[in-house]
Amino acid sequence: MVLKRVISVARRAFRPPATNEETYLRPVATISLIVAPGILLVAALIARSGPVVAVPSIEAPAALARGEPILAIVVHEKRLGPKERLGRQFFVDARLSGDSRTSCQSCHDLGSNGAFAGTRQTVLDTPTVYNAALNRHLGWEGRGPSLEWMVIATLKCDLMTRGVDLSTRLNRLRRDAAVSDAFERVYGRPLDALGVAQAIAAFERTLVTPSRFDQWLSGQSNVLSREEREGYALFKRLGCVSCHQGRNIGGNLRQRHGIFRPLAAPNPRILRVPSLRNVAVTPPYFHDGSAPTLDDAVQRMAAAQLNVDLSREDNRRIVAFLQSLTGEYKGRRLEAPR
Repeated sequence: MVLKRVISVARRAFRPPATNEETYLRPVATISLIVAPGILLVAALIARSGPVVAVPSIEAPAALARGEPILAIVVHEKRLGPKERLGRQFFVDARLSGDSRTSCQSCHDLGSNGAFAGTRQTVLDTPTVYNAALNRHLGWEGRGPSLEWMVIATLKCDLMTRGVDLSTRLNRLRRDAAVSDAFERVYGRPLDALGVAQAIAAFERTLVTPSRFDQWLSGQSNVLSREEREGYALFKRLGCVSCHQGRNIGGNLRQRHGIFRPLAAPNPRILRVPSLRNVAVTPPYFHDGSAPTLDDAVQRMAAAQLNVDLSREDNRRIVAFLQSLTGEYKGRRLEAPR
């Protein structure tokens, strides 16, 4: 029954729509079905998504030995290099916005959950920047092929331009001797948009947050509670892992939402499957922010994507598992904004 349900979901998700959206439905990973004793595992063999500079590495042996569809990440401590330090400086520099009041940090608060705590000024909910480097596709529609591309696109969006072109905003930085000198030491050329994007992207690649679940995947069997382990088993058995897989537990596929029942705002119809890392501390949920709590999001997702009405107990187990995905950055556990 489980196998039939997952195959049905996969067929519906990848069925070409009536419009010209075929480009968004092309599989970006090879899906393999692994049947373990009593459990259906849907694993993705993810295509290489580029180097992750501040050293998150995949700790696979323990997870692979158990046939897990999710691989652990482990961050090895390393000081930021000149490019990453420059990127960190640009990340908080509001002069890159037209009104000189908005920086990357304004919408991606690194002091809490890497997302936005205020009143949303955009149509789509702001995703966290933590672990974005581990995504195969970026942006809610999955159009972004790289972090650098996303930085440039963001610098050109209305929220950042405020009617001021990018060249004018870059000139503000060029007139800052300390910034210009630091840029030339890193790149050997005068400050430009590409270098700014590369530096910010290099810094963002350091924003990786290993969690207790990663420790469990790496072989530390006592770090998860019984309820969390039961939630993970249920997560796999129901087929959630068919989309939320890989080292970022999502971020690799683009899928249609509302397959069995409506989920959220109908557009965009095709969305990047979001990472579930730190999901417990990044409310609200879905592209339109319409689910205020994780319990609500889990219940609605199961119904809309799997045609499953979760019991209260099963919902609680899955939420417990998802809470184990909350990670740490520089020794600090991420938390929702207060």
